Amino acid sequence: MLVSWTWLGRYLDLPMTPEALTEALSLSGLNHEQTIDLGEDVVIDLEVTSNRGDCLGHLGVAREIAVLYELPLRCPDPQPPSGPQGVEQLLRVSNHYSSACLRYTARVIEGCKVGPSPQWLVDSLAAIGLKSVNNVVDVTNYVMMECGQPLHAFDLDRLHGGEIRVRPAQVGEALLAIDHRSYPLAPEMCVIADAQRPLAVAGVMGGADSEVTEQTKRLVIESAIFTPMHVRQTARALKLHSPSSYRFERRVDPAGVDWASRRACQWMLELGGGVLASGVLDTHPQLEPRKPIVLSLAQFERVLGIQVPIEVVTRILTGLGCRLEQVHQPSGRAPCVLATAPTWRHDLERDVDLVEEVARIYGYDKIPEDSPIPVAPSSRRHFDSALDRVRQTMIAAGISEAMTPSVVTERLDDWLSPWTDNNSLQTITPLLKGANRLRRSLLPSLLQCRADNWSAAGLYAELYEVAHLYLPSENGSALPSEQYTLGIVSGRDFLQLKGVIEGLLRRLGVQIALKVERRSIAGFDREHTAALMLDQHLLGYLGRIDRQGLQQWKLPGEACVAEVALPVLFSHARLVAQFHSISPFPMVRRDLNLIVSEEVHWVDLESSTRIAGGLELAAIEYRETYRDPEKDGRNTKRILFTVGFQRRDTTLTGEEADRMVESILARCRADHGARLLL
Repeated sequence: MLVSWTWLGRYLDLPMTPEALTEALSLSGLNHEQTIDLGEDVVIDLEVTSNRGDCLGHLGVAREIAVLYELPLRCPDPQPPSGPQGVEQLLRVSNHYSSACLRYTARVIEGCKVGPSPQWLVDSLAAIGLKSVNNVVDVTNYVMMECGQPLHAFDLDRLHGGEIRVRPAQVGEALLAIDHRSYPLAPEMCVIADAQRPLAVAGVMGGADSEVTEQTKRLVIESAIFTPMHVRQTARALKLHSPSSYRFERRVDPAGVDWASRRACQWMLELGGGVLASGVLDTHPQLEPRKPIVLSLAQFERVLGIQVPIEVVTRILTGLGCRLEQVHQPSGRAPCVLATAPTWRHDLERDVDLVEEVARIYGYDKIPEDSPIPVAPSSRRHFDSALDRVRQTMIAAGISEAMTPSVVTERLDDWLSPWTDNNSLQTITPLLKGANRLRRSLLPSLLQCRADNWSAAGLYAELYEVAHLYLPSENGSALPSEQYTLGIVSGRDFLQLKGVIEGLLRRLGVQIALKVERRSIAGFDREHTAALMLDQHLLGYLGRIDRQGLQQWKLPGEACVAEVALPVLFSHARLVAQFHSISPFPMVRRDLNLIVSEEVHWVDLESSTRIAGGLELAAIEYRETYRDPEKDGRNTKRILFTVGFQRRDTTLTGEEADRMVESILARCRADHGARLLL
């Protein structure tokens, strides 16, 4: 931001030297880049951070100087005279893209004379690197560099239909800009148009078809608020950056929209004559009030380690534009004030923001190096400790962490969604080209990463990601459920990946056995798809990608995936190790060979065995599955497993172990129709 010393002198007296001023501004947060001596003027180049859009104008910098040096600020109050004719009789304004344009205002001047600017205006703009065009364009640039609010002037007689429409660009539209280059427009871009064609790219640059020339007699003065994200994306897409887009990207003052419009009209009437139509066309005249911030003076000692007098706090915050009200506190408690931040300070939202404002103006040098700051001990959340174990387990299994965007393309979103069939939520402004849906699964993005690694470097990428899913509600009216989820994509087979998940459960101390239920999910191989259950709670899904999916993503070999709901997993986690005494008495083992139907799963047989075995069942180990249709019959299989019995108070006898085996056999026979192979 180039700041003219002469220009600053119009708002306040400057008793200091430029060197002293730049040092004070640097210590308060506006870093000094360089000072340029123009002879009749001195120009200071300041680095303005992205959160301080209010300092992208001379008035904002003057306000900082006034607070630092306790000087009175002379802020103009423009009140341009208007004629009898109302502006609504000359122009119509409509906003059809409110997400990109939060507020649009327009005023009309008739009978103006466009010509050269006076020398003081030419010199003011030249000092900060702007060339003079004519008195109308120069005034819009002057006011923008004065208060930070971009403006634009249209030739009313060159508008078709006598109206202005704020709307998205149409497919195939292009704009001939004032730099006399044609720019193709995309449908997500916001344009200012008349009844037939676009006149300007909103917040970026105006068009040549409606620019002000010496033949212009009637002016439309635009002052608006355009959404930073829309302006930034449009400017990047067109490779067309301007002082206006730079300021809109850093947010402008909502209350300054009308001030800048009145200020520009006042100068145009003085320099070019004409009559201002009464009133203003405003698509959003009501400003949203700022929420007050409760600031306790005890915060200064807690954060800075020093006490700041309430008089100093009041002077600084009031000078910065805050509105303060005293809050009556009970005796013995620190005084509090209720502070409402000014409209031009979007970054002031919390009490610590106000503490920082007071500290930088009061002076960081007044804070002693050995100033004690109270520190309270804290402990890690259960969630964070559990998440560390998840990452450790994945890394130990040879799986690398990936990070993918939360917003995905329609192709990725539609391909695989095991958690829900409800339509995903769509974003208004895509963060990436074509990506406008909040993801319902991590797996499509991870599969895309695995495919990209293979095509780029021939790597068989084993990947996992821990991130949020956004699962839409049933009726689509409520906010989505943000589920913290673990997604895994691997080239291992189904059972190996199941073993990784079981190892994760053991690492987290989950005492409940993982239950696997067969499911049919689009995108998965029918024979290798399962829902993972923990105590009747859905933990997640495990499956192998079907042949069509492998071909679609051009994946080498097989690919198995898993997705686990971390809230369900962590609710069963026991992170503190539980110790039990080891029985000094020997364990009695028995091998069981049961003939069951093909539909019976090992996890169900294991569950029945544990229930029947009771407290004395110390171990159960799966051995193998064997099929012999000639001896056992069709659609049957043999499951061989070993059970171990042990007591803590005495040695088990053979007869006692046999009775426990009979209990297990009876339970398995009743639950699954199992019979013992003798």
